[in-house]
Amino acid sequence: MSNAGKVNSLKKQTKKHPNSIGGRFANKRRLPRKTNNKPATTQPVIVLFNKPFDVLCQFTDEAGRQTLKDFITIPDVYAAGRLDRDSEGLLLLTNDGKLQAQLTQPNKKTFKTYWVQVEGEPCESAIKSLSDGVVLKDGMTLPAKVKKMDPPNIWPRVPPVRERKSIPTTWLEVQICEGRNRQVRRMTAHVGHPTLRLIRYKIGQWCLDDLQSGQYKQISQR
Repeated sequence: MSNAGKVNSLKKQTKKHPNSIGGRFANKRRLPRKTNNKPATTQPVIVLFNKPFDVLCQFTDEAGRQTLKDFITIPDVYAAGRLDRDSEGLLLLTNDGKLQAQLTQPNKKTFKTYWVQVEGEPCESAIKSLSDGVVLKDGMTLPAKVKKMDPPNIWPRVPPVRERKSIPTTWLEVQICEGRNRQVRRMTAHVGHPTLRLIRYKIGQWCLDDLQSGQYKQISQR
């Protein structure tokens, strides 16, 4: 084929495929990047809720069990982390995604404080084991801050805790920066002292103070 013929052939191919050279695509058109059109939170809302025993950390339940909807009327807030149905105490809800991530991502190491009633009287070696870390099925726990405490002046649980009269109970203050499933309960069981009652008292800088069971309050972000 002559040079003129080659040029004419290339022109025809270019008309047929504007982005091609010699019948082959030179560059595929880049699709526009998807953008997040969700507006940034201009009015952050923080809700502190004292979750009662036997309440689910969600707003709906097909089985008709008690949920957050039965207590909290503020719209568009979601729990930053979870609290087991059989646990009580502080639950933080917010519409601020950045704050949610800060409180729930393990690398942020946000400490949470629990008041834990356990069966029996843990000895110093058991307290040290909890503090240093214990080996659970999902691995070694990070070091925790654990100490005995006086029984707190708190609301009665409904239904009451089943205590065995022949076995004493002890209250512990446990601070951890992890959020594994039922972690505190598994930790105390590992050292031979099953958890009877578990109350989360503090998340980062926020705590229950005098908030009663089933009550919530909205606070300003500091």
